Amino acid sequence: MTTAMPFDQLQPMPEDWQRALAVVAHPDDLEYGCAAAVAGWTDAGREVTYVLASRGEAGIDTLEPAKCGPLREQEQRASAAVVGVAEVEFLDHRDGVIEYGPALRRDIAAAIRRHRPELVITLNHRDTWGTSVWNTPDHLAVGRATLDAAGDAGNRWIFPELAEQGLAPWDGVRWVAVSGTTSPTHAVDARPGLERSVLSLLEHRAYIEALTDEDPEQYCRGFLTANVEANAQRFGGIPAVAFEVFHR
Repeated sequence: MTTAMPFDQLQPMPEDWQRALAVVAHPDDLEYGCAAAVAGWTDAGREVTYVLASRGEAGIDTLEPAKCGPLREQEQRASAAVVGVAEVEFLDHRDGVIEYGPALRRDIAAAIRRHRPELVITLNHRDTWGTSVWNTPDHLAVGRATLDAAGDAGNRWIFPELAEQGLAPWDGVRWVAVSGTTSPTHAVDARPGLERSVLSLLEHRAYIEALTDEDPEQYCRGFLTANVEANAQRFGGIPAVAFEVFHR
């Protein structure tokens, strides 16, 4: 059992694992949150797979979904490759109206059974980012469903059809780590992977150029650097990617 540290200090993330599965709603969700940590993990020889509930097809106002979805999928695959992630899956739920419920839980539980991770990663599942910025329904739905699916994946009596499809129960998830939370408990040194995290986010160029008039590289570098530096005071002065870790 991990020894408790003072409330205001972040503990190092667990390191005794080999496979991680990151489950989020949209292309770019992981790049805005935790790609620097992913780069460090893959450098260390760990396996990380990405699963996205949607293709982000409703994410660019000036581009119709039929064209936007394939473009954002292409950007996501290129972005993942920058930080050493070779496998990216899409569950094809409809962007913007992803619904929390059994169908989403089943799809995520199936992914967990396929990839058999010890660590599952997702994004902030709470109503707000802090106290005044409202979160999106997609993030809430996918984050909550991922936390639930970590248990569903190990229960043979929940979604028994998955076993009939050859996906045996997997009860090996030991932690679910939530990125983008305002209640972090753990952190990862961001320095080894920070530059690649900038390049990874920059692969979402079409999305970023529609989002801001700022130079894309300046925007990515400024956003990500500010995020990891904000966690340094709670992690021994080290710029860090923070997570809220739920033990299982």
